[in-house]
Amino acid sequence: MELYMINMSASDQFLFKEDNSCNLKPLVSVLLASYNHSLYVKQAIESIVNQKGVTFELIVIDDGSTDDSPSIIDSLQKKYGFKYIHRQNNGLIKTMNELLEMAKGKYYCSFASDDIMPEGRLYEQSSFLENHPNKVACFGQIIPMTSEGEIGKSIDARYLKSCPEITFNELFLGQKALHGCSEMFVLEAIKKIGGYDERFFFEDYPLYLKILFEYGSQPVVPDIICCYYREHGANLHLKNNEIYSTILRILHLYESHPLYSKALLSWKAKWFSALAYSNKLEALKKMTQLMSFSPTFLKHFIKLFIPRFMLKY
Repeated sequence: MELYMINMSASDQFLFKEDNSCNLKPLVSVLLASYNHSLYVKQAIESIVNQKGVTFELIVIDDGSTDDSPSIIDSLQKKYGFKYIHRQNNGLIKTMNELLEMAKGKYYCSFASDDIMPEGRLYEQSSFLENHPNKVACFGQIIPMTSEGEIGKSIDARYLKSCPEITFNELFLGQKALHGCSEMFVLEAIKKIGGYDERFFFEDYPLYLKILFEYGSQPVVPDIICCYYREHGANLHLKNNEIYSTILRILHLYESHPLYSKALLSWKAKWFSALAYSNKLEALKKMTQLMSFSPTFLKHFIKLFIPRFMLKY
């Protein structure tokens, strides 16, 4: 492996390039699965390669994009020397496991091809983990960004509520939340529990539950900004029925847990709440499947009768 230095400063930043000439290892691996984000992928990659203060590698797989993403990434790869693979579409979860197998860092984080990584993110999170060797994960915060790239003025408060740490029970019940772009993990710890679960179409919630179940509570740091998260019409969180029905399947993996029944009621109420905000007719159609007399459901039921412009998502 050959060591390349880019944008050198007093803090000594290093980007690793694949080679077999020596045994140097990066501290952090950044794993980027790219798919049809030709408008954004250049900005995403450049925000990563311009990180400073830590040795890291960037590994990119383009998962069969049909837009101009492959040629854009190829040009950037020639400029910066990161590892890049373009192949047919295999889906996000298989791509993430493929990236995981290629990673050589002590720590790793995933990153989306339509977001921007804030300066200092890799240094701050890896430093936190170096100083907390009893933990296998470090989560931080995100700041929303418009589709045009206008960065918001404040942190998304939903994830601040998870500080200073999150437990399995809290995530299982939906009492606290984690953002998929705010993570950094100990690589070997994630490999030990089998990586990403290919039975589901999104990667974060099944993995986070498994981490908290196997390794105990993990820190959520209030002052590490991990991502400027681009909000646009293609965001996964807008596919309510597909997402929440999958969450119920994920919960079923912990059917023997004493909180399983409570978790089901909680997430069904969240599903109804999301529909009552975004599609009231669909919420009515799902009423029989999702309704209960739990306080959580009853609290959200009133959303059916409030105009959307008066509600906060």
